[in-house]
Amino acid sequence: MNRKESLLLAIETSCDETSAAVVRNGQEILSNIISSQIAIHGLYGGVVPEIASRKHLENLVGVVDLALAEAGVKKDEITEIGVTYGPGLVGALLVGVSLAKSLAYALGIPLIPVHHLLGHMYANLLSHPKTTFPLLCLVVSGGHTSIIYWRDHGDMEILGETRDDAAGEAFDKVARVLGLGYPGGPAIEAKALSGNPRAIDFPRAYLEKDSLDFSFSGLKSSVINYLHTMKQKEELISREDVSASFQEALIEVLVEKTLKAALLKNVKTVALAGGVAGNKMLQETMRIRLALEGIQLIYPQPVLCTDNAAMIGAAAYHLYQAGRVGSLDLNAVPHISIHG
Repeated sequence: MNRKESLLLAIETSCDETSAAVVRNGQEILSNIISSQIAIHGLYGGVVPEIASRKHLENLVGVVDLALAEAGVKKDEITEIGVTYGPGLVGALLVGVSLAKSLAYALGIPLIPVHHLLGHMYANLLSHPKTTFPLLCLVVSGGHTSIIYWRDHGDMEILGETRDDAAGEAFDKVARVLGLGYPGGPAIEAKALSGNPRAIDFPRAYLEKDSLDFSFSGLKSSVINYLHTMKQKEELISREDVSASFQEALIEVLVEKTLKAALLKNVKTVALAGGVAGNKMLQETMRIRLALEGIQLIYPQPVLCTDNAAMIGAAAYHLYQAGRVGSLDLNAVPHISIHG
C-alpha cells in the first residue's frame, strides 16, 4: 500500500460515456471529463455496441489528455490508474482496459480494476464525504437494480437483485414504445410531470413474501399491452398519464423494498446510486418514506449519478488502500458479480 499522496487517473468506458478523471486521495476531484454519445445512439433508440466501441477508440486518448490538463497534472505525476473492467459492453470495456494497461506499464504504476457498480456506490462518498458505515445502497441503472448492504470498505452483501429487466432498462423500453426517445428515464420523468400517476393501474411485482428481489418485465409488458389495447379500440392515449402511472408503479416497488431492507439491517442511512438515482420522484418518495422511520437518504450530485470516471477513481483509491492491484493481463469482463 502506498502512503504518499495519491493522484489517481481513472478511466470509464463501460457503455456510451467516454470518461477520464483525476482524483486526489480518493476524495478531491481535480477533473472529471465526460464525452457523451447520447446524440449518436438516440438516432437508433438505444445504445449500439459497435458504435459505442468505435467512439471510445476515437475519443478516449483526447479525453484522458483533457482530464490531465484540467487537473494540472502531468502523466509522470500520476501515482495509480483505475479502470472499469466490468460489467458492461465488452467492446467498450476493452478500449478503456487496453489504454489503462498501456499507461500503467509505460509509467510503471499500479493498475486497479474497478467494478462499475462499486464506482456508482462510491459516488455517494464523493458527494457526502462524512458518510459513515454501515449503510444500505440501492443501485438503479440501465443494466442493474440491486439492494446492497455496505458494512465497510470492501465488505458488502447483496440483499436483492433484479430477476429480469433492470429499472433503467424498463424506463428505456417503455420510452421507446411511447416514442419518447433515448435515454428513456429523463424523457419519461419529464412527460410524467404533467400526467396523472393514478390514471392507469399498472402492476407492482413484489414477488415472494420477504423477497428483496425485483422484477420489472411484467410492468413493462403491461404498459405495452395497454398501449396495444388502446390503439385497437382507437381510443386516445395520454403519454403523460402512461408515463406518470408507469413511473409511480416502478418507484413504489423500489421504495418499499429498500425500506424493508433498511429496517431489516437497522441502518440509519440509505444511498441511491446509478443513473436512475437522479430521478426526482424517486428521490422525494424515498426521502419521505425513510424519514418516517428516522432514516437519512443520500444520493450523488447529478453529474456523479451518470457514468463517470471520478466515481471509478474514488473506488480505485480505496481498493488500492486495501491492496487490491491488478496485473497487466487484466481483461474486460462483461458480466461479473460485484464480489468479483
